Amino acid sequence: MQQLSTGDSSAGRSRDRLPSRTRSASRSRTRTWSAVLTAGAATAALFGGLVPGAQAAGGAPGAAAANPYERGPDPTVSSIEAARGSYAVSQTSVSSLVVSGFGGGTIYYPTSTADGTFGAVAIAPGFTATQSSMAWLGPRLASQGFVVFTIDTNSTLDQPDSRGRQLLAALDYLTRSSSVRTRIDAARLGVMGHSMGGGGTLEAAKSRTSLKAAIPLTGWNTDKSWPELRTPTLVVGADGDTVAPVATHSEPFYESLPGSLDKAYLELNGATHFTPNSSNTTIAKYSISWLKRFIDDDTRFEQFLCPLPRPSLTIEEYRGSCPLG
Repeated sequence: MQQLSTGDSSAGRSRDRLPSRTRSASRSRTRTWSAVLTAGAATAALFGGLVPGAQAAGGAPGAAAANPYERGPDPTVSSIEAARGSYAVSQTSVSSLVVSGFGGGTIYYPTSTADGTFGAVAIAPGFTATQSSMAWLGPRLASQGFVVFTIDTNSTLDQPDSRGRQLLAALDYLTRSSSVRTRIDAARLGVMGHSMGGGGTLEAAKSRTSLKAAIPLTGWNTDKSWPELRTPTLVVGADGDTVAPVATHSEPFYESLPGSLDKAYLELNGATHFTPNSSNTTIAKYSISWLKRFIDDDTRFEQFLCPLPRPSLTIEEYRGSCPLG
């Protein structure tokens, strides 16, 4: 087991709106209850303290209101663009000889257990590729507070449907048998993949609707339509992709997702099909934000997804549903 050093820690769909009379009544009730609670807190203070669970006016929110899945400090643009997050990371190799259903891989995980369990993500490579092609994402995501499993497939020639099953087999191994299983919250899992591994990501999300997030990276699949998906999905394409052109892959993938689903489409500017195989700040930034928002239910990261990012030197186009559900 090896410890890695860390670096710096540094339109959308509409929502129903209440009629004005209903909003006024609601505000009136809110003011009334606020007064009652404030008076109750003041009365309790006269007798030596607050009523259990009550909050004094102007006080900080109680622990019960906090998201128990938040991990790490409040995010900033620099912190999610950094090569490393706030967690020191360790890694362990998994031989293909001790698993079934996929080809082994490498697990990256936060070294500390002080913050409790973490969500987990399995990542599959593309056609003819191995886990090494996606290795840069392992420590980058893990240092932000995830357990990450970059996997090898049974064969480098496996098609997307097989890669989807292998991603799920890898998650099952990770949560049931791996040496880090006690560090993982098995109810908070996601999948990612490149090219045919991206196509496999969609297949995995289709098969297991309990997944919390899916991110296909310049995905390839003969199936272009995914109305069955119930997993929040960030589709990443590249404007210069000639292997899986966005017009016949990433764009129809995104457009076919249910309108009610939390979804986004990020098209990289000046990029190719193989851009996800190297360290890329734009991919990392939005992948971290998506995984945090939906695996950890961490709304602190929604600021990087909504309002929708604008075209830039690295973003050709970004579409999505805002606000996120």
